Amino acid sequence: MTRIITALSEIADRYDALFVDLWGCVHDGVNALPDAVAALRRYRETGGTVILVTNSPRARNGIEKQLDVFGVAHDAWDSIATSGDSARAAMFRGVVGEKVWFIGQEFDHRFFEPIQVIEDPVSVKAVPLEEAEGIVCVGPFDPHADPAEMRPQFLYAKQKGLKLLCANPDIVVDRGETREWCAGALAQLYTEMGGESLYFGKPHPPIYDLARRRLAALGRDVENHRILAIGDGVQTDIKGAMGEDIDSLFITGGLAVQETKTSHQPEEQALNDYLEKEISSPTYAIGFLR
Repeated sequence: MTRIITALSEIADRYDALFVDLWGCVHDGVNALPDAVAALRRYRETGGTVILVTNSPRARNGIEKQLDVFGVAHDAWDSIATSGDSARAAMFRGVVGEKVWFIGQEFDHRFFEPIQVIEDPVSVKAVPLEEAEGIVCVGPFDPHADPAEMRPQFLYAKQKGLKLLCANPDIVVDRGETREWCAGALAQLYTEMGGESLYFGKPHPPIYDLARRRLAALGRDVENHRILAIGDGVQTDIKGAMGEDIDSLFITGGLAVQETKTSHQPEEQALNDYLEKEISSPTYAIGFLR
């Protein structure tokens, strides 16, 4: 049974490291969430290590700049692992070929910037769908458009046998009060249509391997039972934690705020009903990270 807690400090001494989701937990896509930032700062002051683990398709340095804009204090975290870094590494190893059809917005073309740690990277370039050997999806062309609008292109791609590299497995995010589609919605559609999608963010193993390597780079060797994953997505953050055999703290006031009837805290029966429907079993739950 998931235990509802009132503050991270109730359980903090059980864990040496946190794998913390960003969007919906530490910021809302526009501004930092002050209570969450304060909770992470207090945790670090007691000797804990905070790895921000995000399904953002951006590189780590891009997330650092974004956190500055949102007002997330530097002393609230130690390192960052992004789905984008994990997916870019795979792309430059050639998992979807050298000529790719790129799905994303104009600013997303930074995804093709080289990664120094990859030995003998393949030369990847964006080409029209008709010339492509694979697909790289960072996000929708229009985050407010119905993903089903991509069906004609995906049917053609599936018939060509193209693999789709998904840089962000999230289905939706809330930017302030506005809900937006993510790359995961397109990858899900492509898979449902019979195509093959490759994932590198939560809940899939590559990003957790990257997060552990970020810990190791800090000189921290932390066993699974001393790691706590924190996030607001039961099918990403919590499912990933369960797959990695680490404890989890579900933030109910994010994506599932309505389903869990969260104001300050979730309504217990609504939370239990939601988790049963989603076949999910986080270790703990709280309305908002604090």
